Amino acid sequence: MKENSFVSADDIRSAFSAAMSVMYREEVPAYGTLMELVAKVNDDTLSADPALKQRLDATDSLDRISEERHGAIRLGTPAELSMMRRVYAVMGMYPVGYYDLSTAGVPVHSTAFRPVGDAALKRNPFRVFTSLLRLDLIADESLRAESAAILAERRIFTPVAVELTEKAERDGGLDKTDAERFVSEVLETFRWHDKANVSADMYKRLHDAHRLIADVVSFKGPHINHLTPRTLDIDQVQALMPEYGIAPKAVVEGPPTRKCPILLRQTSFKALEEAVSYRDADGEWKAGSHTARFGEIEQRGIALTPKGRALYDELLEASRKIVRPAADGSNAREYEAALAKAFESFPDTWAGIREAGLGYFSYSLTEKGLKTRISDRRDVDALIADGLVQFDAIVYEDFLPVSAAGIFQSNLGDGAQQDFVASPNQKRFEIDLGATVLNEFDHYAGIEAASIESCLRALTAAIAAE
Repeated sequence: MKENSFVSADDIRSAFSAAMSVMYREEVPAYGTLMELVAKVNDDTLSADPALKQRLDATDSLDRISEERHGAIRLGTPAELSMMRRVYAVMGMYPVGYYDLSTAGVPVHSTAFRPVGDAALKRNPFRVFTSLLRLDLIADESLRAESAAILAERRIFTPVAVELTEKAERDGGLDKTDAERFVSEVLETFRWHDKANVSADMYKRLHDAHRLIADVVSFKGPHINHLTPRTLDIDQVQALMPEYGIAPKAVVEGPPTRKCPILLRQTSFKALEEAVSYRDADGEWKAGSHTARFGEIEQRGIALTPKGRALYDELLEASRKIVRPAADGSNAREYEAALAKAFESFPDTWAGIREAGLGYFSYSLTEKGLKTRISDRRDVDALIADGLVQFDAIVYEDFLPVSAAGIFQSNLGDGAQQDFVASPNQKRFEIDLGATVLNEFDHYAGIEAASIESCLRALTAAIAAE
């Protein structure tokens, strides 16, 4: 088969994310309501800020706003993680970053599978935060062994999904018919199952150890536990959620409200209590419930450099030494005030962030630059000062461990946070994954450097051509 008959990985990813959205709206109707709210807030924000709309349009970002999503799943075994990596690769999604959530009382470590090139991100930025359960952190040896045995028996991928993944690896891609089958079959891995793999008694033991353990071990597959639209004003969405019949979590995770957003802010509606059946020893199904799935909203800001990220971590920690947010929201206002105060020392203009070397930017020619020729390769600061080059923030495409843990804890219940020995183990994770995770800073730096080089080539190419 000729390569040009293959469906692109970007198109397969787009088809998969669209199918996932349809499925999740059917399974969790409140998610559809959330999407309507986010679309309204985004439209209102763009109407009130024509300059923002113009810049988003100029940087090919406008179409990505309300439709942009990420999802999250939790896997149980290294074999599941390794196979999931291969499935994602067919869709042009690769592991970026390592996240240890044990430091925040959640027994998983994670990575984000996503497209990594600028063109691929602009085509469809769908990403999935993918976590692997850390059974080694469970103190009860008997429960740990029983959980491992239960997980070893399940198969979360359909035979056809495995077959088509192997075919894509062997042939270098999938044709239209196979790509459509691939999307349909892989979707089954993320589907909700209302019949548990365990008895009610076993579920209780898992739940008592940690609610997330019960969520991962008790079911046939790693149901998608949330999808996430992107908003331009997360504070407005948070304020309006009750009017739409949606109960928001107590505080927005991440940095405080700013004129120039940085990194990632997240909120969500509370996880749903859903009917589930458990099989008793006599083989009969017993009615019960399980709480896991929810809706999340994100507001993405600029990707920070290592220097910027270090400052962010320092300021976040400083605020939490004053007030640590309670799961029930009882000190939400105090926490938000402490957070805002701590971040006063972080520049809140794009020029200030750039001059301090705190964030990554994409550079492009101004109208003047498009009409100008230069004979030397000047420093980018000089080009900006001369009005030839402008800069736009590069959107942060990744995640924040403390924020992710805050979302997990909020939706696992107020008593979900437990103490685990902080034990980051990226080497073990990468062995289980079957690959190394990519460094997010390298990718943002690469996008920035390529944009500067593009400007310099454009400004000097006209002279060379004369």
